[in-house]
Amino acid sequence: MKRSSTSLPILTEAPQRAERADAVANRQRILATAERLFVKRGVANVHMADIAKAARVGQGTLYRHFVNKGELCLALLDAQMAEFQDRTLSALREMSARRERKLEQLLWFLDAVVRFNARHAPLLCAAQREVMLPESPTGAPFQWQRMTVIGLLQGAERDGEIEAGLDLPVIADVLLAPTHPPVFSFLHVANGYTLDRISAAIQHVVRGLGCRQGRLRQRPHV
Repeated sequence: MKRSSTSLPILTEAPQRAERADAVANRQRILATAERLFVKRGVANVHMADIAKAARVGQGTLYRHFVNKGELCLALLDAQMAEFQDRTLSALREMSARRERKLEQLLWFLDAVVRFNARHAPLLCAAQREVMLPESPTGAPFQWQRMTVIGLLQGAERDGEIEAGLDLPVIADVLLAPTHPPVFSFLHVANGYTLDRISAAIQHVVRGLGCRQGRLRQRPHV
């Protein structure tokens, strides 16, 4: 993971070995088949054996590319994650250029995370269940979100927007906890809370951090 000129972390891909043409073709066929089955049946109702059969590859071939369904889901999320990261960094740079406060930028980012995770909840849930352990490098998408929040909090502390000496990593985890797939599913699906309500609750906590310099204005949803 490297840093941008705005001191926010940028998720980078690990170097990959060159693949043979047939291996690349198999991987693309597996991904296309998995995506089609997930849309048709739902992520939870599709098993690795189903994907191998529909893609017409052996299970050994499937598992050489993806050790479990979580890794496969992460691969499907790559493009969406990259687009989300690019859009986020561009928006935060523009907000910094307009000299918007770091807590205002944090409000925007957390709302964007809520809505991104809502769109991709089934894939994220499967990925987290099987591969996104805290110590695992495959948890990089969530770690990028966490480091972005910490970076914005550090900027807010530097600029005097929040009290100095707060435990920023813990605060970042508290702010992001409702967006993690199992918790988000409980809030949005089990309890029926709308995305607006979930986002507003998180932003209420952020506004509380900025109370020393007055309440932050209500940020419209993006």
